[in-house]
Amino acid sequence: MPKDFHLIRGRTLPADISRPVIAIGNFDGLHRGHHAVIDAARELAKELHRPAAVLTFEPHPRSFFKPDTPLFRLTPEGIKAKLLARFGLQAMIVLPFDVAMASTTAEHFINDILFRELNVAGVVVGHDFHFGRGRGGTPHSIAEACRQDGRAALIIEALLEKGAAVSSSAVRAALADGDMPRANHLLGYRYLFEAEVRHGEKIGRTLGYPTANLRLPENSVLKQGIYAVRVAVGEKVYNGVASYGRRPTFDNGAPLFEVFLFDFTGDLYGKTLQVECVALQRGEIKFDGIEPLIAQMDKDATDARAILAEPIDPEAPSLLPL
Repeated sequence: MPKDFHLIRGRTLPADISRPVIAIGNFDGLHRGHHAVIDAARELAKELHRPAAVLTFEPHPRSFFKPDTPLFRLTPEGIKAKLLARFGLQAMIVLPFDVAMASTTAEHFINDILFRELNVAGVVVGHDFHFGRGRGGTPHSIAEACRQDGRAALIIEALLEKGAAVSSSAVRAALADGDMPRANHLLGYRYLFEAEVRHGEKIGRTLGYPTANLRLPENSVLKQGIYAVRVAVGEKVYNGVASYGRRPTFDNGAPLFEVFLFDFTGDLYGKTLQVECVALQRGEIKFDGIEPLIAQMDKDATDARAILAEPIDPEAPSLLPL
């Protein structure tokens, strides 16, 4: 991340982030609907000559209230911070969502946290932002409180596409369907994730395709199958092909994301990779033997190279490396 971008956990702001204009929300996925809120905060900050920041919460409130069914995070904290830095903000302020926060009234959140502790110059929220104990706070209540206290406030309406709001849920649904063009269009950039390379069974190298093995969260909604991918290893980006699934030809084990990088030599164990999913090529298949599997892997690699040679959609650009 840029040196002038701040990841702030808590309510104490450094001097160069004093009296910020903040966009408030969970912003999971940082999709195009979120971009509208963030863009408005950045423009308001420019008008007021103040820094622009996002205020968000960890863990996601859904995970706090329903710990047995945690939400699949499109953008965990680390990825979210790196994206926000790319989007031209100066800081991401992270408040813990715990028992104390869950019991905080809307009035306390506004008057004590936003006004007294963070001393915001302005607030930007989406039309559906609710907050405080029992979700008692609304966009209009926060805007009215700002008006009465001489602070700026904006409420941003939903971004609609074909009559439906662009949302994190819609992105998850597209990922679950394997519709990467749809998911990437909703996001406004190519879907990506970070994961550390783990030791595996090393089956790929015996087939001529040595892979980097990555674990996705257990609640990942990403459709299993073969993907054309781009992968950042440090500052260098490689094209590749990946298999996400249970390896039914071998062990039908726990889901694993296995990446083969084109034109790469070296050791990846222990490294954290940024993986960009460009297209789902096919679903997972069980083969009767090794030879038909290798033949299909050869075809998958050829198909991935062709897909990745196509021009990048300007409405869903690559952000690698973050």
